[in-house]
Amino acid sequence: MERSLSMEVVRVTEAAAIASAKWMGRGLKNEADDAATTAMRVMFDTIPMHATVVIGEGEMDEAPMLYIGEELGLRNGGPEVDIAVDPLEGTNIVAKGTNGAMTVLAIADRGNLLNAPDMYMDKIAVGPEAAGKVDINASVTYNLLQVAKAKNKDISDVVATLLDRPRHQHIVDEIREAGARIKFIQDGDVGAAINTAFDETGIDIMFGMGGAPEGVIAAVALKCLGGDFQAKLVPEDEEQLARCVKMGVDVDKVLMMEDLVKGDDAIFAATAVTDSELLRGVQYKGSYALTHSVVMRAKTGTVRFIEGRHSIDKKPKYDQI
Repeated sequence: MERSLSMEVVRVTEAAAIASAKWMGRGLKNEADDAATTAMRVMFDTIPMHATVVIGEGEMDEAPMLYIGEELGLRNGGPEVDIAVDPLEGTNIVAKGTNGAMTVLAIADRGNLLNAPDMYMDKIAVGPEAAGKVDINASVTYNLLQVAKAKNKDISDVVATLLDRPRHQHIVDEIREAGARIKFIQDGDVGAAINTAFDETGIDIMFGMGGAPEGVIAAVALKCLGGDFQAKLVPEDEEQLARCVKMGVDVDKVLMMEDLVKGDDAIFAATAVTDSELLRGVQYKGSYALTHSVVMRAKTGTVRFIEGRHSIDKKPKYDQI
C-alpha cells in the first residue's frame, strides 16, 4: 500500500467532517450523516486507487451509507484496497451538539479487512501495555485485573469505558463490584477504543456491544497503535445469521486482531466533528474552517495529528453535487 494514501484519506475525513459539522445541534442526525456520506464519496473518487467497501455503516438504521460492495476511487490502475468506513461516527452526538463525533475510515490491501454484515459485535479493547493480556471470553473482573497488573495500577484506579445502554448493565455491575471506575459514552465507540491507547485520556479498557463496522475500524487503529482488540459477532435474527454464512463469516469464532485486519499494513484516519479527548471539533471562522485529524499507519507505527485550515469558498458544495 502506498505511503501517500495516508494523506489522501485524511482529505476524505476532513471533507466529511466539514460537511456534517454544519448540522451540529440541529436535531437532524440523518441529514448530518448524509452530508458526511456525500462528501466522502465525492472525495474518494478523486484518489488514484481502486477501493471496495467491505464493511460499512448504514444498514442497521437505514441511514445514508457507503454500502458494502461499493467501489470507490479513480480505479485507474492505483492500489487495490479494502475500506471499512463510518462516514459519521456519532450521528446522535452531532444532532444533539455534544462531544465525541468524528468521521472515520480504515483501509488495507485487498482481502485484508473483515468482510461482514453491518450488525452488532461484542468487543474488548486495550492499549499497548495490556496487549495480549486480555481475553473476551474471560470475566470482566479477570480483564480488569489483567489491565491493572499490566499498567501497575490498583484496580480502583482502572477506568473502563462502555456505551451507556441497558444491555450493558451486567458489565457495569461487575466493574463496580470489582472496584474499578467507569466512564460512560453515549455514542461512538471507535473513539472510546482508541482512547485506551493514549494515557492522557485516562481510559484503560473498553467493553461492550456496538456496531461491527466500528469494531473493524477500531481494530485497525489499535493495530497501528500496538494495542489489542477482540470481538465476537452477535446476529440478532436468522436473516443476519444467514448473511454471515453467505459471506463466509463464522459467528461462533472469537475474532482476534489478525481476523479483523490481516497483514502488516493498514491506515486509519479520523477527523473530529465535535470536541473529544484527543481531537478538537470543526470550527468555522467566516471564510475558512479549522479541522483537527489523526492518521496512523500500522507498517511504520507512525501517528500524525494534523491541523487543517480550509477555505470554504474553494471547497465543493457537496449538497449540490
